[in-house]
Amino acid sequence: MKDKRFKIANREAIIGIILVLINFIWWYAFAYGMGSGDPKSYTYILGMPAWFFYSCVIGFVLMVLLVTLAVKFLFKEVPFEDEEGGKEE
Repeated sequence: MKDKRFKIANREAIIGIILVLINFIWWYAFAYGMGSGDPKSYTYILGMPAWFFYSCVIGFVLMVLLVTLAVKFLFKEVPFEDEEGGKEE
């Protein structure tokens, strides 16, 4: 009989992989989309190039928010003990 905790762990691992992919796509799109031009043409936000601000600063805030929401609403608390009540044989 397969332990139901494995199904939960696999689901949460997939959620983690999706979050990593979102982070990478966000970072790559802004870093290389806005940052691939001539540095003389960059716009600046709070003294940082806009591509860096959006990819690293806003990306970090976005990922903290997404991970927090995922843990709060999508992850489940799973006991570490066996289903039989922790009996050892």
